Amino acid sequence: MKAVTWTRYGPPDGLQLTDIDKPSPKDNEILIRIHAATVTAGDSEVRRLQFPFWLWLPIRLYMGVIQPRNKILGQELAGEVEAVGKDVTRFQPGDPIFAATGFDFGAYAEYKCLPEKPVDAVLALKPTNMTYAEAAAVPVAGLEALHFLRRGNIQPGEKVLVFGGGGSIGTYGIQLAKYFGAEVTGLDSAGKLDTMRSIGADHVIDYRQTDFSTTGETYDVIFDVIGKSSFPACIRSLKPNGRYLLANPGLTDMLRARLISLTSTKRVILGSASRKPEDLIFLKELIEAGKLKAVIDRRYPLEQTAEAHRYVDSGQKKGNVVITVIPDDGS
Repeated sequence: MKAVTWTRYGPPDGLQLTDIDKPSPKDNEILIRIHAATVTAGDSEVRRLQFPFWLWLPIRLYMGVIQPRNKILGQELAGEVEAVGKDVTRFQPGDPIFAATGFDFGAYAEYKCLPEKPVDAVLALKPTNMTYAEAAAVPVAGLEALHFLRRGNIQPGEKVLVFGGGGSIGTYGIQLAKYFGAEVTGLDSAGKLDTMRSIGADHVIDYRQTDFSTTGETYDVIFDVIGKSSFPACIRSLKPNGRYLLANPGLTDMLRARLISLTSTKRVILGSASRKPEDLIFLKELIEAGKLKAVIDRRYPLEQTAEAHRYVDSGQKKGNVVITVIPDDGS
């Protein structure tokens, strides 16, 4: 089968289209014929080993000291079940599915095996009203946004500010906050303002032109999906009992978060998303009800995966960048 293998850490040039053996499912696994995958900011960070210093060494030990041990990147996919192991009961050949593969990666390929009940990954039947390309762009970012906004306990009428609202997690963050009844402000660069408006943001801010913390506006929830906001500015801009949801905190942020929780009514909520099948099914139901949609900026064929990574590295993407393994037929 064809796959984009990851030959070395660093720039996208280390991603090469090659032929490798097609996998066979174990007794507890399903074999997925992949139709589409995505390039997330997380994929790009892993490729470059761009992590906080206290994570760099353990991640490199896990991924491979000299060169990558896992030869295929890609954390989310959509495709069709081609075969199942003898112990599989939830899925059968022909089922359309979408999945987050977790740290096993492997989505930049024509085929991928996943356990029916994975530990780190999560999979479910694809939304009926989405193409494979659209469905591939849901699991990672959708689950991340859902995890944090649920922990933020958003109440109808509350004001929510979403940092990076034009990116993959941010576009789901805006839509989910609106679903929970919030008045939502999206903050990102000028080229993404229309994207945020199109998915329901009540207000938008170009962070290069306006410092949100000087406008006098305060928020019940501030959701930073990329960890680049000013911690003091966000705390100042929270209302009493406000919640600061920080998806990618630095070490200093972790220390300050504890202090804030001890000395004020405001809370800083950190951590990474848990991935549960019932949460992916919840997103599927929202999509089928017309409450949630994927924002796709660009699509690249599998052989241009390196070019897709270059585009993601540029920071310009709006929503999601999709890798097309099999062209959509509208299903």
